[in-house]
Amino acid sequence: MSSVMRQYLTVWRLPSAPVLLVAGFAGRLPSAMVPLALLLLVQQQTGSYAVAGLASATYGVAMAVMAPVLGRLADRRGPRLVLLTQSVSYPLLLAVLAAAVLTTTNTAVILAASAAAGFSTPLVSGTVRALWSRVDPRVRPTAYALDATTTELVFVAGPTTVAVLTLLASPVAAIALAGACTVIGALGIAFSGAMRAWRPVVAVQKSLFATVTVPGMPRVLVSGTALMLGFGAIEVAVPAFADAAGSPGLSGVLLGVWSLGSVAGGLWFGARVVSTSLPRLYRWGLLGTTIGMLPLAAVSSPLLLGALLFLGGTAIAPTLTVQSSLVGSIAPADATTEAFTWLSTIAFGASAIGAAVGGALVETRYGVGGALVLATAAAALAVVVTLVPGRRVPALA
Repeated sequence: MSSVMRQYLTVWRLPSAPVLLVAGFAGRLPSAMVPLALLLLVQQQTGSYAVAGLASATYGVAMAVMAPVLGRLADRRGPRLVLLTQSVSYPLLLAVLAAAVLTTTNTAVILAASAAAGFSTPLVSGTVRALWSRVDPRVRPTAYALDATTTELVFVAGPTTVAVLTLLASPVAAIALAGACTVIGALGIAFSGAMRAWRPVVAVQKSLFATVTVPGMPRVLVSGTALMLGFGAIEVAVPAFADAAGSPGLSGVLLGVWSLGSVAGGLWFGARVVSTSLPRLYRWGLLGTTIGMLPLAAVSSPLLLGALLFLGGTAIAPTLTVQSSLVGSIAPADATTEAFTWLSTIAFGASAIGAAVGGALVETRYGVGGALVLATAAAALAVVVTLVPGRRVPALA
């Protein structure tokens, strides 16, 4: 255990590491809070999981469309200005979104407000991962693991906080807290020592999608898209499961337990020295995640579902850690933020689409089970994508 702690202490002692971890945690909390809070709020106001899932999907897709553009701007000019602007615009647009949902049941208005908030989502994940990519290569894998585990803690604290605030007050309170966390996180990262040391690399003129087509990136992004689509379906299926079980407030707890399993797996994996190649590790991680999803659709007990979510979740953070290491190895030096932003983009965009499709399935004769089967099929597709031959990556050969 002492060797495990030493590995993590080495990362913690890096310049600005505490700020990146703490501010990164705060800045990422909205990503775990707003989609669920928006889902619950819209469902309360309209009575429809389909409309609620569509609003959540619109929010995620809007973020996905804007993030790579902002990532490229951050690589050219530095991320500070982007973060400072978003620390003001995002909380304001969240307030507009909450007001729109509370004052109208017009789907078009709700979707427009969801899109506006999504467009302004802070560039936290891409920036933090890009900063980690600049640390000593000897501790970089552990840094990525700690970052992935911190991200999973976000998905423990976020849904649980939403559940508590919804129970005690309303989903609006969760949206308000998310706005406050954004300000803390974005400003903390913007004024960190690591950000002050940021020196943009001289950019080479290239097309908008040049970073996406770097050898190795397509398979990582397409497999990641399939995986996150599955996660999105689970994130809407679990609240529907809890609702059907007569305990709507249990949704945040179940999602939190799922992420807690991921935290446990991430902490264990981050202290390991593994000699297997990154592509192979990634494939095994995706396979483990798929196996963890297999029994979910057959479960009717909330307690058993929680136990299976925890066990299945143990493969998630290790898989995302390896995914970050792959992207860090593949990304061009002048496009690290953009590359990691594409990763964040497919994460939120695909999970939002998964939530929309899952929400629609929940309201058909296939119900919650249909959404969970969709999740498993999407994760299995991610494994298949990694088996498709492609251009070899010299750095990973």
